[in-house]
Amino acid sequence: MLPLDLLMFAGLCLFVLSGAPIAFVLAGTAALFAVIGWWLDVLNFNLIGAFPMRVFNTMNAETLIAIPLFVFMGMILERARIAEDLLRTMGALFGRMRGGLGVSVTLVGALLAASTGIVGATTVTMGMMALPVMLRYGYGPAYSSGIICSAGTLGQIIPPSTVLIIMGEVLSSAYQQAQQSQGNFAAEALSVGQLFAGSLLPGFMLVGIYILYQLIVSWARPDISPALPREALEVDGHAPSLTDLLRVLVPPLALIVAVLGSILGGIATATEAASVGAVGATLLAGLRSGRKQWAVWTAVGSLAVLIFMAVNFDLRSGRSNATELEGMMLSAALVIAAIGALALFFVWREIWRGKVLGPAMGSTARTTSMIFTIVIGALLFSLVFRGLGGDLRIKELLEAAPGGPHGAMLMVLVIMFFLGMFLDYVEITIIAIPVMGPPILASGIDPIWFGVMIAMVLQTSFLTPPVGYTLAYLRSVAPPSVTTQAIWLGAVPFIGLQLLAVVIIYFVPAMTTWLPDLLF
Repeated sequence: MLPLDLLMFAGLCLFVLSGAPIAFVLAGTAALFAVIGWWLDVLNFNLIGAFPMRVFNTMNAETLIAIPLFVFMGMILERARIAEDLLRTMGALFGRMRGGLGVSVTLVGALLAASTGIVGATTVTMGMMALPVMLRYGYGPAYSSGIICSAGTLGQIIPPSTVLIIMGEVLSSAYQQAQQSQGNFAAEALSVGQLFAGSLLPGFMLVGIYILYQLIVSWARPDISPALPREALEVDGHAPSLTDLLRVLVPPLALIVAVLGSILGGIATATEAASVGAVGATLLAGLRSGRKQWAVWTAVGSLAVLIFMAVNFDLRSGRSNATELEGMMLSAALVIAAIGALALFFVWREIWRGKVLGPAMGSTARTTSMIFTIVIGALLFSLVFRGLGGDLRIKELLEAAPGGPHGAMLMVLVIMFFLGMFLDYVEITIIAIPVMGPPILASGIDPIWFGVMIAMVLQTSFLTPPVGYTLAYLRSVAPPSVTTQAIWLGAVPFIGLQLLAVVIIYFVPAMTTWLPDLLF
């Protein structure tokens, strides 16, 4: 008879194919095998008593508060149709060259990834806006689908990414366990900011690989990647100028710089930067609405002044050693914050009337609930799997892997890739990294390099049939003329390109470690 831990994992893979919600599949599989293990007297059922505390500790993690804030930021930008302006202007700008529309889709996908960090929202938005245009002007259905799906997956690796936020929290715990197992009880922590910094250069490299591939295809196969006709090169009746480009590029770029710059510069944590991003996205939506512009600029000015004061003065209240100047600055900051909050209220009211805020809040609530429900199910699965000895079995398997630590890491990456064909990134991160991470990191593997490699592999699995979440997202909005087979075929070359990027990062680990070492 097979051990229960292996049967539990096999049962999970089988139940996933039933099509039931993954959160309930995880929790149901865990509950079933917990009862079987208790009945066979191989699982101490008192272990389940630790489950509520694990859920409480996970939900109490400050880092995870960034998830709903970044999701809200992405939903606001989507509902405000900022991506549509970007795609129209950049498509007209690059469309004069062969393959230029595909290049513009990739660039807009990278900007959306750096603005939202949400794969589903980016893929659906690009599929609804870009796919009909690409098909209308002669792009091949499979090739168009591959470009859009690959652009959508950039939200996995380019920060701020919900994958990296969850992974940063879990990987930090695994890294501390690895150090403690080696006798280092003053364990060094790993922050989400370090993981963001480590993924930045690989993300840009992947964008460059995509664009280079598209330029080669446009030269070799102009029939599936043509230049746009003259009438398609105009926006609002005229060719886009530098002013038009700056008008659509500067606002999202300013938001990206404010969010990522504050994290990488050590000014703010990921959670604090996420709140800045949420407010910034709200202001961009208000700016685009064209109403109550005074309120938008008042809120922007208040936010800028508050950031300046926070950087240059210690504004913490209740300090006994505060100087008179710092006390005055704190009072001034409170007044400015009140003015900014009042202006922000008027902005919120306008974008609520414009049917932006309400739908964005609803989508944020649904997406966040889905993510955290999966997290709770994955925590229960992980707890029971450990109780049945699954973590010890995996540790022995990794230690016996040929090739030492690097052989073990390659084995983990292959396992992650195949898991990504069936499971979502949340449950893979919560289940696999706590079990596989400590023995790998204890062998001397750099945690940032390891984390970025996992994120890249999971990104590749997002494009890989039969599940391929990005492929399913595009299928849901693609016209009937684009078959599922065409979407799958279009993804194949981009899977190869992403695996090429994984190989490059494996042999050049400094690409992931140089920037974190420089900044942190």
